[in-house]
Amino acid sequence: MKSRRRRARSQEPVELNITAFMNLMVILVPFLLITAVFSRMAILELNLPGPGSESSEPPVDLQLEVVVRNSVIEVGARDKGLLKSIAKGADGYKYAELTAYLKKVKLQYPDKLDATVLLEADIPYEVLVQVMDTLRETKQERDGEQVRVELFPEISVGDAPIRQAAAGP
Repeated sequence: MKSRRRRARSQEPVELNITAFMNLMVILVPFLLITAVFSRMAILELNLPGPGSESSEPPVDLQLEVVVRNSVIEVGARDKGLLKSIAKGADGYKYAELTAYLKKVKLQYPDKLDATVLLEADIPYEVLVQVMDTLRETKQERDGEQVRVELFPEISVGDAPIRQAAAGP
């Protein structure tokens, strides 16, 4: 018994070697901080209505709606109906034509900032992103330079109304 006690007393405590762990933290912490900042920059805030919520604002003279269907993009006003229909081409949707028309609408309603994008159920996500980017801003030449011009940056997203079948005779 005495020999066990002597061995325990004669052994010095073992030091922990945390060099490898510290090296890992030196690399990992800046990496996580950098990726957190960039992921925040990629977020686009949308105005989505809550269930059963009503708008308390008075109606504006134009409530712009962009309806994306499989074969066409329809630009319209909620109260006025369809304003422009842009058929899908062989190479996809015609975003340049949509941008040109939205510029005309913005000239008529310069204070208008909000728009609604309505999608059919089977529209790809990439099309939604492209339409939202087209609605938010465009490039315009001023004094020989390309400048970004804001169109309708406040975007709401929803489901497109079901298209009624044409009534026969």
